[in-house]
Amino acid sequence: MKKTNLFILFSLLSFFAMAQEKKSFTLDDLLPGGRTYSQLQPKDLYTSWWGNRLVETDLDECREIDSQKGSKKTLFTLEQLNQWLGADEGKALVHSCYNVNFPDPEQPLAGVVISGKEKNGERTFVYTTVNFQTGEKTWSQEYPADATLLDRSVSSRNLAYVKGHNLYVVTAEGKRMAVSTDGGNDLVYGEAVHRNEFGILKGTFWSPDGQQLAFYRMDQSMVPDYPQVDITTRIATTYPDKYPMAGEAMHKVTVGIFTPATGKTVWLQAGDPTDRYFTNISWSPDNRKIYMIELNRDQNHAELACYDAATGQKEGVLYEESHPKYVEPLHGLLFLPWNPSQFIYQSQRDGYNHLYLFDLSQKEEGSERQGADGATYREHVKVTRLTSGPWVVKEVIGFCPQEKSLLMASNEIHPLQSNIYKVRVKDGKRTLLDNGEGVHYGSLNADGSLLQDRYSSPTVVRNINLTHVKNGKTCNLLTAEDPWKDYNVPEITSGSIKAADGVTDLYYRMVKPVDFDPAKKYPTVIYVYGGPHAHNVEASRNYLTRGWEIYMAQKGYLIFILDNRGSEHRGLAFENVTFRHLGVEEMKDQMEGVKFLKSLPYVDASRLGVHGWSYGGFMTTNLMLTYPDVFKAGVAGGPVIDWQYYEVMYGERYMDTPQANPEGYKGSNLRLKAGNLKGRLQIIIGYNDPVCVPQHSLSFLRACIDAGTQPDFFAYPGDEHNMMGTDRVHLHERITQYFEDYLK
Repeated sequence: MKKTNLFILFSLLSFFAMAQEKKSFTLDDLLPGGRTYSQLQPKDLYTSWWGNRLVETDLDECREIDSQKGSKKTLFTLEQLNQWLGADEGKALVHSCYNVNFPDPEQPLAGVVISGKEKNGERTFVYTTVNFQTGEKTWSQEYPADATLLDRSVSSRNLAYVKGHNLYVVTAEGKRMAVSTDGGNDLVYGEAVHRNEFGILKGTFWSPDGQQLAFYRMDQSMVPDYPQVDITTRIATTYPDKYPMAGEAMHKVTVGIFTPATGKTVWLQAGDPTDRYFTNISWSPDNRKIYMIELNRDQNHAELACYDAATGQKEGVLYEESHPKYVEPLHGLLFLPWNPSQFIYQSQRDGYNHLYLFDLSQKEEGSERQGADGATYREHVKVTRLTSGPWVVKEVIGFCPQEKSLLMASNEIHPLQSNIYKVRVKDGKRTLLDNGEGVHYGSLNADGSLLQDRYSSPTVVRNINLTHVKNGKTCNLLTAEDPWKDYNVPEITSGSIKAADGVTDLYYRMVKPVDFDPAKKYPTVIYVYGGPHAHNVEASRNYLTRGWEIYMAQKGYLIFILDNRGSEHRGLAFENVTFRHLGVEEMKDQMEGVKFLKSLPYVDASRLGVHGWSYGGFMTTNLMLTYPDVFKAGVAGGPVIDWQYYEVMYGERYMDTPQANPEGYKGSNLRLKAGNLKGRLQIIIGYNDPVCVPQHSLSFLRACIDAGTQPDFFAYPGDEHNMMGTDRVHLHERITQYFEDYLK
């Protein structure tokens, strides 16, 4: 063969080899806020239930999805919508069909559109009901553009909102009413209270008929102002952040009921609110009663109380639950649509979060009974346990009245999974409604006959099905292709090791370096969170791998993540083993992970790093200081340094007060370990963090100065507890570079 032909052959082979070479990721590809992040996400459907109809809301049009075939029919386009709203030619009032929501229950072919309006220099937003067959506008309602925390009753069309810490209501007829006028930084109305603990996500609660509004009023005048600093002013100024620290004064909460028809407010007669929590507000189906869970400051005794909505008078206690460590009510009451005297209540009293059926029509004497792990409870109405077992009910999705059943998600099949079951209320019989794999999220139509099932697994990037609840028949709406198929994705595996107690299974995720060679030794970074109400490993896409882990694997690192005892979805004893000494048992488990890593021939034990944020920042710093000869480098983001600087609600639940548990607080105070630092540790915070306030990290720097140790420090001015947008990309560039400089 001639040299020329050989050259051509080798050139062609090189060309094909290059053509088949996999791409590499950038941080912009992998992180929310990155410029190309959205382009590398699995295809999705943006849908909502309009009564019993599933509608896909897209940028340019809305389409109805056929529940039998999965086919789609256009309901209207964005252009039509703007025409119906009276937009001038070339000037859109609505820029996306995503703005269409709040279907009108009385008009199945009508929905509410949110659009902007400006008059006399004042900007407002407008809810407009549009008939999507005729284009007729049948109703509208305006509210200020700077209103926040909007809460609209679909039943009455009454709207509640907050402005300047005051609460307002706009009736369906357009009448604006001030529920409060004395709101301010010390006194807030209609907002979430107790710093969003106990499942509290909002501060207003419409009655089922929308004619009464229960709301929170929080007096925080006795809570000291933490001084946050605004550096954008010509001379830096401070602004107050009401922050009740552990062991200090906490705010006082009361609950009012406002009736738009009379303009009057009735207050629940719950007694002195000092050192008490009022949570999980629920209405009775007949609009006559309010239910509320009341918790003492020690958070070890909860009562489910009933109040008369018309007078505010307390009618009695339905249920009591105590625990020597803590009780944590997170869910309101769910009344059965077919029986207004029965409701579903969730509790961990038997060791795992399960469902209990309460029957208001049958009273009980209320004798004390024993639960798991030292729990006790009293039932003042008849209670039937619906679910049980060493697994957790993660969510109640809704009800199917026709079958008198409810739908729930649980990890019964495996601790890393979330699967959807139909539960027959009369006897608790469960029927699996999904494929028994992965992690599923569900939503139901109005009558509970159709389930939209969204799931992923380690091998499925995204799948969306419609399932008929009665017979389990499914219709596939989307099976997304892997958007990373042309990229060099590292090997991601999951497994388990034993906890430090030698008994409990702990689950991990391992991301191996790209082009992994078992004969080599790799620098290894442990990513950690470790605290309650969170987990890092599950059987969803890529075992829940974060984008930064992929990026680090691309740079030649092995990444290891372990959910230690103290994290969520494994039962009460698994979580509360950390009680009164946060950071101790968690670190023992993480060191079992280190022991496992050291047993692997491809892990370089001399190059171990650790990284985490928030509770993970606390864990990272603690591990670096407690095991200084193990970890060579670490990056701690937004860390808790001293739990006496953390908030009352969360901190005292897990640690008690500093006055009651001085030794526990001392053992978890990382300032006292500042002299132990040997490796390279970088602390990163949002300069205006209202969650782990800057005092944590600044006091740690002072302690390190006094001890003669040398941590590194970086702050993001204007950012709070988490960096968002392009700041997130910048943050992970910095974290990566730190390990490149000091670990690799």
